Amino acid sequence: SCSTVLKTLHFITRPLSEEEGNFSLAYIITIHKELEMFVRLLRAIYMPQNIYCIHIDEKSPRSYKTAVQNLVNCFENIFISSKREHVVYAGFSRLQADINCMRDLVNSKVQWNYVINLCGQDYPLKTNKEIIQYIKSKWNGKNITPGIVQPLHVKHRTEVSYREYVHSGVPYVYPAKLRKARPPHNLTIYFGSAYYVLTKGFVEFTLSDARAKALLEWSRDTYSPDEHYWVTLNRLPG
Repeated sequence: SCSTVLKTLHFITRPLSEEEGNFSLAYIITIHKELEMFVRLLRAIYMPQNIYCIHIDEKSPRSYKTAVQNLVNCFENIFISSKREHVVYAGFSRLQADINCMRDLVNSKVQWNYVINLCGQDYPLKTNKEIIQYIKSKWNGKNITPGIVQPLHVKHRTEVSYREYVHSGVPYVYPAKLRKARPPHNLTIYFGSAYYVLTKGFVEFTLSDARAKALLEWSRDTYSPDEHYWVTLNRLPG
């Protein structure tokens, strides 16, 4: 039962400070295995003023999906992504999973300030309050998506076309013998982390701006597009 879940797992049920209560974070968590690890992660980052979108890999066993759904049902501010992807490592589906959650989050009633994406094997080193204070002190109104101009040794990721394949039940990404066109709008491609801390305004921009949409479409057949998509958009002038 939900009362047992809250009590035995010691979920925090009220904001621990006024500062935290007035600064809501959104989380995107992509998971596919190890239920216990996910529960530990969720318990560690859970705050009632935050909001959480959980993307479960469509390939995950039904028993796993059911267990996650049963847990999520105990909380008003945690939900399963309305659209789920068959996630392939280094494929476009991994980026699409985040975007699916972003669409749900911008339509939620919670007025969150920043979104942080995680995978099921992550675990926080800082408290919710420390994360907020770090964002406010150095990044207020800015995105944390580190990167550099795409180095030569990873240019192949966006210069040739990649396809998702399945062999013996194992999905993977492999290059096709087809060179890609240059990036749309003459964009300079940057390369960095697939993980980020983004403002709500930037998320709304990525979901609506013509350049962002064009880059997303162009990135469909690139290798690990989540490692260039956010960092490239964040470096657009203005």
